[in-house]
Amino acid sequence: MQILQLKETVNFMSYRKIALIFSALLMLASIISLATNKLNFGLDFTGGTLIEVGFQEAADLGKLRQVMSSNGYEDAKVQFYGSSRDVVIRLGLRNDVKAEMLGNQILEILQEATGQTVDMRRIEFVGASVGDELAEQGGLAMLTALICILIYVAFRFEWRFAVGSVIALFHDVLLTLGLFSFLQLEFDLTVLAAILAVIGYSLNDTIVVSDRIRENFRKVRNGDAEEIINISLTQTLSRTIITSITTLLVLAALFFQGGALIHGFATALLLGVFIGTYSSIYVASLIALFLGISKEDLIPEVIEKEGADQETMMP
Repeated sequence: MQILQLKETVNFMSYRKIALIFSALLMLASIISLATNKLNFGLDFTGGTLIEVGFQEAADLGKLRQVMSSNGYEDAKVQFYGSSRDVVIRLGLRNDVKAEMLGNQILEILQEATGQTVDMRRIEFVGASVGDELAEQGGLAMLTALICILIYVAFRFEWRFAVGSVIALFHDVLLTLGLFSFLQLEFDLTVLAAILAVIGYSLNDTIVVSDRIRENFRKVRNGDAEEIINISLTQTLSRTIITSITTLLVLAALFFQGGALIHGFATALLLGVFIGTYSSIYVASLIALFLGISKEDLIPEVIEKEGADQETMMP
C-alpha cells in the first residue's frame, strides 16, 4: 500500500548537473581527508592495549592525559566511555610488557594521581599481526562485494545499470570513510560491518529503481530516457521515503541509547542511509543516463521459430 502517491512527475534529472558537481566535490574532499588525516584505526587494526576503568567521581580527561604522558605513555588516548566516570585508555603496541602487567601499572598510576579508588572494568590486547590481517581482509571483503554486485546487476539488468550501481556504491563507501577521516572517529570492526551494511542498503534501493526503470522502458511508448527515469524515480519515491524514515528511527535509537560500544556502527549507518538514498536517485540513474541507456537495451529481442512464417502462409 502506498502512503505517498505523487500525481505529477518530479523532474529529478533536471538537477543532474548540480548533483554531479555536489558528489564530485564531496568525493574529492573525502579523498583529500583520507590522504592527509587518514583513518583513525582502532585496536582491531593497529594492535595495542585497551583498558577500561571506572572512577568514583567524574574524571578530568585533561589531567588524566597529562598523568599518562608524564609517566611515559605519550601515545595514550584517553576518552569517556558512556559516562563521565567511565574512561577508556588506548595504548600503542608494547612488546616489553604483558597486557595484565600493563593494566596493573596503569591502575596504580591513576589511583596515585587522582587519590580515589579506580576499578578495572576490562582489558583487551590485539597483536600487530592480527591487526594487519584484519585490515587486509576487510579491504578484500569490500572489493569482493563490489565485484559480485557488478556481475549480478550486469546479468540481472544491463551493463549500464551495473556500472552505475558500482559507482554509486563506491561513492557511498568513499563518503562514509571520508566522514570518519575528517572527524577522526575511531574505525574498528563494527564500523567495517556497518559499511558492508551500507553497501547492502544502497544496493537494495538501486535495484528497486533499476527494476522500475526497466519496466517503464517497456511500458511507456512515448518518452525519452530522461523522462522515463524521472517517472520511475517518482513512482519509487514513496517507498524510498518510508524505508529511509523507518531505518533512521531504529538507527537513531541505537545512536542515542545503544552506548559507546556501537556508537561508530550507528554513526556509519546513519550517514550511509542518507548517502545511499541520494546515490540511488542521482548517482546510479545518472550514470546509466550518461552511458546512453535506451529502450533497445532493455526490451528483449523476439526470436522467431524456424518455419513460423511458412505456417501462416498455409491455407
